[in-house]
Amino acid sequence: MSEHFRDVSPEASELQPVLNGLFAEYAARYGDYFAKDAEVELTEWYLPPQGLFIVLERDGKIIATGAYKPFDAHTAEIKRIWTDKTLRQQGLAARVVQELERRAVLAGYSCIYLTTGFRQPEAVRLYLSQGYDAQFDLQRDPETYSLPPFDGRLRFTKALSVALGKSA
Repeated sequence: MSEHFRDVSPEASELQPVLNGLFAEYAARYGDYFAKDAEVELTEWYLPPQGLFIVLERDGKIIATGAYKPFDAHTAEIKRIWTDKTLRQQGLAARVVQELERRAVLAGYSCIYLTTGFRQPEAVRLYLSQGYDAQFDLQRDPETYSLPPFDGRLRFTKALSVALGKSA
């Protein structure tokens, strides 16, 4: 069993079924809740040197993805964390996050920012387990973040260590 990370363009045809599945999963959880605030995504945000889109492959098959784009001059924003449904709970998403952090340091970022939705408790657990600081009350029912004055996004931040960029 051979696994490796590979950089890809967010427009790569091989990635489209994965992204379609990810967005279908969001739609199943949230319906059109986020449609009113949907941001227009630009491919160049995810291209080096300021951005990155990676896949984790096993024996030539994409099993997990992740990306980052610039949030500000010092902060990368993690996006598109996805793991094949049949391979979840195996630490693959954590490996993707760690690789994105390592690569963000190499790109000159010192912080990470990310959001997840109020109906993704597994994502909240993942980011907390990876040392991210929740910018919301963890004791509060996440559904309350779907109501005004909130926008449904649960925000996290993390300061990155320069030592991350030196690991293999």
